[in-house]
Amino acid sequence: MKIVYFETITLIERLHHLFLDVIKAELDRLRIFDINNVQCFILYNVGKNEMTVGEIANRGYYLGSNVSYNLKKLVQHGYFIQEQAAHDRRASKIKLSEKGLKLYEKINKLFGQHADNLKHNKLTTENLTETIKTLRNLESYWNFILNHGGIR
Repeated sequence: MKIVYFETITLIERLHHLFLDVIKAELDRLRIFDINNVQCFILYNVGKNEMTVGEIANRGYYLGSNVSYNLKKLVQHGYFIQEQAAHDRRASKIKLSEKGLKLYEKINKLFGQHADNLKHNKLTTENLTETIKTLRNLESYWNFILNHGGIR
C-alpha cells in the first residue's frame, strides 16, 4: 500500500505540472505572451465571479504560487479589474475585464474540446467521478492528519 500511496502522490504532482504545460502550449498557440500558465489558471478559476484576493488564495486557485504577485500582473496586463471593496477599505475585489473575459471564453472552449475528446482515451464521466471521489477522500485524510496532529 505504501508504494501505491506514494505513486499516487507523485502522479498528482506530475499531472498538475503537465496540465500547466498544456495551458502554456495553448497560450503560445494563441500567441498570448503577457500572461503565464499559472495566471491563466487563476483567471479561469475566477471566471465570471467577483472575488477578494483572500477568497482566491483560500480556494487554492494559485496552487503554490504567489497569488498577490500574479493578481498584480493580471491587473497590470488588463485581464482583471481591481476595485476597493465597499464594506472593507483594506480589501479589494477582483473581476475579469473584457480582455480577461475573451481569454476565459477561449480557455473554456479548449476545456470543452478536451472533455469531448476524453472518450478517445477511454475516459468516461464515471471514471473521472470515481477519481474525484478517491482524491477527495485523500484530501479528507490529509486534512484529518493536519487537524489532529498526525497519526499515532
